[in-house]
Amino acid sequence: MLGFVPQLNLHGISLQSRERSPPKPAPTNPVSNLLIRYLPSQLRVRLSQRPGLLKILGNMGWLFFDKAVRMGVGLLVGVWVARYLGPEQFGKLSYAIAFVALFGPIATMGLPGILVRDLVREPDRASELLGTGAALQVMGGLLALLLAVSVVAFTRPDDPLMKTMVALIGFSLLFKAVDPIRYWFDSRVESKYAVWGDAVVLLTAAGVRVGLILVGAPLIAFVGLLVVEAALTALVLVFVYRRTRVTTDRWRFRIAWARKLLRNSWPLAFSGVAVMIYMKIDQVMLGAMLNDDAVGIYSAAVRISELWYFIPLAIASSVFPAILDAKRRSDEEYHLRLQQLFDMMVWLAASVALLMTLAATPIVIFLFGPEYSSAGGILALHIWAAVFVFLGVASGKWFLAENRQVLSLQRTALGALTNVLLNLWLIPRAGATGAALATVCSYGLAAMFFDVFQKETRFLFFMKARSFNLLRVFSVTQYACCARK
Repeated sequence: MLGFVPQLNLHGISLQSRERSPPKPAPTNPVSNLLIRYLPSQLRVRLSQRPGLLKILGNMGWLFFDKAVRMGVGLLVGVWVARYLGPEQFGKLSYAIAFVALFGPIATMGLPGILVRDLVREPDRASELLGTGAALQVMGGLLALLLAVSVVAFTRPDDPLMKTMVALIGFSLLFKAVDPIRYWFDSRVESKYAVWGDAVVLLTAAGVRVGLILVGAPLIAFVGLLVVEAALTALVLVFVYRRTRVTTDRWRFRIAWARKLLRNSWPLAFSGVAVMIYMKIDQVMLGAMLNDDAVGIYSAAVRISELWYFIPLAIASSVFPAILDAKRRSDEEYHLRLQQLFDMMVWLAASVALLMTLAATPIVIFLFGPEYSSAGGILALHIWAAVFVFLGVASGKWFLAENRQVLSLQRTALGALTNVLLNLWLIPRAGATGAALATVCSYGLAAMFFDVFQKETRFLFFMKARSFNLLRVFSVTQYACCARK
């Protein structure tokens, strides 16, 4: 259907395709043109002379467009689903999604950042890196599925519906095998191609969800749609890659690359598990210690709070190649780029958190209805975790650039442990509000204050502390040099 036949050879996995001539590059970037058109003339002239910066801004624009569409469509349809299911059934769905998410980093094997970094450094080895990464993520997906099904069978032995839901959602992890294509686009600062495919699948799935609501479908139908959506995303991503790539080289699995990638990525895999623990364990523990209704109320607040987390991911993914280039040129320029990134993250996160705190309860009632009104206070507290999430995503690029994945693992493990302990203490005393407070405290410890205790990262703490001086963000020239020509 997509014009390729998966084949196995003696070297491993390959994608065999028909020959086609490379596509002609577009003469201009429409996002960059739009950006330049409405800027002051002096800044417009400066930017027009910086194609590297324009490429980053254009890529960032596409990522923001993708996440903005996801945020808008996902929020509208997600709210409709939450209203339709009610707090209890919505709590069950949220619990199953959060439970499987705990095992998601095992499926990706900690490879996303490592593959992007290596694809930037060695673009001529892309076919080997992509083939090896895909094979590793197939194995990771199978392991994650097995663990999720086994653990839920042990923790909720008398809940057949939950076991079925976890098995179905866990199966979608197998489609992570094609995510190396996404990393390839990221390494080339060409995320727009993946955005096109994601938008098609997102809108299709949203339409189907609305249809399920209109026909009165049961809860399990919404779970099955998650699997279909993951499969469609993988298929469309492969199709877009085949239509836009500039080479016909086949993907190849290399044992040597697998060993190297795993040697670098295993701390990030465990770190990812720790991140998921302190991002999702609150919902799992609420379900275990209270009930599914509490999970539904809390999840409504978290759904709004975490909508904004696409901002640091889009920015960091776009500027990471430029940060690597700066590191090769000089330490001074490298640290300047990091400081600029921290400044931007704090300013954006604080702005979002302040606005959401002031309007938390009205927003929750407007979106989810009066039966979710108690989620307003939870949202007003939970949203401040965004400041540390933004900083954590930004500083995570330093750990990758410096190949200090073990330190990254240590800080996220500390955050996960802190979150679990605080949830054990606060949930019995303050319910869902206690879970939100535990999240903010553990995020702050892991993303910022951990740096104080390690000699290698202490300077990062002081850089982040300087970022809380929000007057830094008003220096236009400071941000105009985020990338070089």
